[in-house]
Amino acid sequence: MKEKERLKDVTWKKWGPYLSERQWGTVREDYSVNGEPWISTTHDMARSKAWRWGEDGLGGFSDKQQLLCFCVGLWNEKDPIIKERLFGLSGYEGNHGEDVKELYYYLDSSPTHSYMKMLYKYPQDAFPYHQLVEENSRRSKNDPEFELIDTGLFDEDRYFDVFIEYAKAEKEDILIRITIHNRGKVAAPIHVLPTIWFRNTWDWGYDDYKPRMMTSNEGDIIIEHKDLGEFTLSGEERDMHLFCDNETNVDRLYGVPGTGYFKDGINEYIVGKKPDAVNYQQGTKAAVHYQRVVPPGESVVVRLRLQNGCGFVPFSDFDLVLEARRTETDEFYNELQAEITDEDEKRVQRQAFAGMLWSKQLYYYNVHHWLTGDPRQPPPPSQRLMGRNHEWKHLNNRNIISMPDKWEYPWYAAWDLGFHCIALSLIDPDFAKHQLLLLTHDWYMHPNGQLPAYEWSFSDTNPPVHAWAAYRVYELEKHANGGKGDIAFLETVFHKLLLNFTWWVNRKDQEGNNIFEGGFLGMDNIGIFDRSNTHLPFGGTLEQADGTSWMATYSLNLMRIALELSMYNPTYQDMANKFFEHFLHIASAIANIGEGSEGLWDAEDEFYYDTIRIPGEKSVRVKTRSAVGLAPLFAVEVIDDAILQALPEFAKRLNWLLDNRPDLAALVSRWHEKGSEEKHLLSLLRGHRIKRLLYRMLDETEFLSEYGVRTLSKYHEQHPYELRLDGQVLQVKYVPGESDTNMFGGNSNWRGPIWIPINFLIIESLQRFHHYYGDDFKVEYPTHSGRYHTLNEISVELTRRLAHIFLRDDKGRRATFGSCEKMQHDPHFKDYILFFEYFHGDNGKGLGASHQTGWTGLITKLLMPRKVVVEPAARATENT
Repeated sequence: MKEKERLKDVTWKKWGPYLSERQWGTVREDYSVNGEPWISTTHDMARSKAWRWGEDGLGGFSDKQQLLCFCVGLWNEKDPIIKERLFGLSGYEGNHGEDVKELYYYLDSSPTHSYMKMLYKYPQDAFPYHQLVEENSRRSKNDPEFELIDTGLFDEDRYFDVFIEYAKAEKEDILIRITIHNRGKVAAPIHVLPTIWFRNTWDWGYDDYKPRMMTSNEGDIIIEHKDLGEFTLSGEERDMHLFCDNETNVDRLYGVPGTGYFKDGINEYIVGKKPDAVNYQQGTKAAVHYQRVVPPGESVVVRLRLQNGCGFVPFSDFDLVLEARRTETDEFYNELQAEITDEDEKRVQRQAFAGMLWSKQLYYYNVHHWLTGDPRQPPPPSQRLMGRNHEWKHLNNRNIISMPDKWEYPWYAAWDLGFHCIALSLIDPDFAKHQLLLLTHDWYMHPNGQLPAYEWSFSDTNPPVHAWAAYRVYELEKHANGGKGDIAFLETVFHKLLLNFTWWVNRKDQEGNNIFEGGFLGMDNIGIFDRSNTHLPFGGTLEQADGTSWMATYSLNLMRIALELSMYNPTYQDMANKFFEHFLHIASAIANIGEGSEGLWDAEDEFYYDTIRIPGEKSVRVKTRSAVGLAPLFAVEVIDDAILQALPEFAKRLNWLLDNRPDLAALVSRWHEKGSEEKHLLSLLRGHRIKRLLYRMLDETEFLSEYGVRTLSKYHEQHPYELRLDGQVLQVKYVPGESDTNMFGGNSNWRGPIWIPINFLIIESLQRFHHYYGDDFKVEYPTHSGRYHTLNEISVELTRRLAHIFLRDDKGRRATFGSCEKMQHDPHFKDYILFFEYFHGDNGKGLGASHQTGWTGLITKLLMPRKVVVEPAARATENT
């Protein structure tokens, strides 16, 4: 069966990489009085504590409900604990917040997870847990992070490359191959512990049923679960089975005497040399113990098979099936990449897709149960009833969701997810659509219409990109299907987003002047103060250029969806008119037109700025040249004249409004002047303002880096912006690398680095503007170069700059690896790509979360060859 055929059957996705990389330190597992997730549960506790809301494990694999879980455990005979989960620093331990301190790579996956491969690099010397904690603690915000590779453990190649592969012979017949390469010059011992266990569902008081696993007479592990049925885990070599229970070691963690075989029993047996810590016959957690010595430069292989039922011959066709699944995965990507000729581009794109697919995770969180506690557990502190997320008691999530980063951010984020779905739609459009619909369901969306932001504060506001993402996913699938789009999906998401749009209008426009106070809006520390505070420290209201621009964009997105739906049901024309009119009012407000608004365009600087409005005082512009001021570029839509002819009621109402409000007609870029090929432009920007914004954005002394567009102008490196208000002095300066402030924990930085999603939106916007203006509209690129290019040509050039963060240059170096020579040149490192959260504004080095393939996975779309898509409604768009 080909992979495309499997995609038509959702049951092929029942098993996948659905474990987290980190369950400790999450909000879900925090039952503390004051809400301190990083203190409440720690890495040191993780091996001994049964989790309430999910499971984690190295190279983890499970069914979609995480009832039965599998991971790989390793021990080099020098570490103080078995390596069964990734290590990293908590938000309080890292000099730039939380950070995983391991080397691992997601290398391959088919969309149905019929074949998967990852790599973990395991040192042969003792893992430097204490050194990593102590050195990062010693370093300041102005110092670089101290990474595992900086310890010197890999300098002489004394490490194992551990490749973990999964292949499905059938939907519930899973082959597991673990290949351990000794990259060193001396033979080295290793204990390999393939580990299987049940998520603890019996200790909370809702279900007394306790599943079990046991050794069979044939030397297999028999697994019995009332909901899954019977499974068999077989090892090709019949090594020792070790059992314990996935239950908390209350003695170790809380000093409460207890008896039994606890979750950490296998670790206590192997490392602690305690033979009575395990059961040798049965339990709810088990490991097969392989003890091997790997010669220098050679490898050993462990093969296992997890099958539904028993009585099969597990290894007669093992290699044949695994290679068949890998070949089918090759064929799937070969077809997708048929027009990509560069092998390095193919490699980067395929590993990015792998990262996207490995980053799926079961996200389980019932806020009502979390706040009130479980019947068999101690009641949570009463303070929690009015603490974090108490306004979200309806939220009850238990779904496979695309995570930003399964270690650093093992929880969904609303606007991240929108970007994820663009990349995912290229390989699995049904999953992408499901993700977008998921957040609009009643058990996610708040009754008032707000989408949940993320578990640290569901009430925070992320930029409203859901409608944009939904329509882009619809467009991409429609194009792939020869013009046939999923109207049912588009209609369903449209109706739900009407509620969300209304929430935005009612909650985030306090003055009713169509200037929005969005709050946090995702870009953490980009502001001169914490923008998530609705009440500023010195009083007044922050009117946000990006918040207002996002709402203008949202209006156009919903208008565009309504127009598409109108092609199938004319009654949607009225809704299209509603959002067209709403866009016009926002456009008038942001452009200094309309009573009660001073606008956000600064005529002197020719840039958009946030504005502080203090009652009884003159408004103050916050003159930081940042991505906030570039956001108006995103609000652009091109309407073909053919659409107006096909939808006469929409055209009639639209023309009436513009004829009676010529000021608004002039504002939206010469509406009555058609562009090339009979097109009309809706935008916050007319030609002059586009050119003035691009003048700064394309200036290499300001926004334009060799690797994309920075989030803060380099101008502020020598000219920090200072604001003096109410006796306070606030400052923003250009910081191209990691954050030098504690704002939002300091683990990300928007004051200068390059962020892929912002660049992606800029590129798409330039393509839309070019679609209207055509080749006659040119701007200087780069600014001061004397060379003029079309907006389409500039979008291609920006794409090239972003791609070269990851691709080898003419010296064989990848910018994302920075100055790490091992990663740049070593044959066992140089072609394994990490997809970081953001990138240094001057040299392109990867920074922040190291596996945030989530929205950095947009590089998959940017690497696709560019095409012009002509749609049935005579609407041509650039296929970004």
